[in-house]
Amino acid sequence: MTGPLATTPCTLPLVEVCVTEFDLACLPATGAVFDRLVALRPAQVVVDLSGCRHIDAAAIGLLLDVHRRLARADGVLTVRNPNPRIRRILHTARLDQILPIVDTAPSSPPGTPTAEQEPTAAPPALVAHGRASVRATT
Repeated sequence: MTGPLATTPCTLPLVEVCVTEFDLACLPATGAVFDRLVALRPAQVVVDLSGCRHIDAAAIGLLLDVHRRLARADGVLTVRNPNPRIRRILHTARLDQILPIVDTAPSSPPGTPTAEQEPTAAPPALVAHGRASVRATT
């Protein structure tokens, strides 16, 4: 006897993606990367836009689609470090009301505890992090 399908728990805690070009021209390649990421069922996807100079309506639509797909699986999409121009575009599109948009300071060397972290005797749990850069080629 089979019952209703249970939702599969998240398999990765965090996946980071650095996007350098985010417009209609590179949408097929970027969309394919996001399709693969969503299939991994991450708890959080962080899209780093620090190296991105332009975003258009097609890219905003893709972000909304990825947000919806992740939310259905209890995941979160976060946009990190957009430049002021892109931040204004995201604000105008009201994307800042739908998903977190954060700025981060330069990171410390790996393994350096932050102020919120307290040292523990036990080693940290195994955490998988992924990083992918997407660039359209013509």
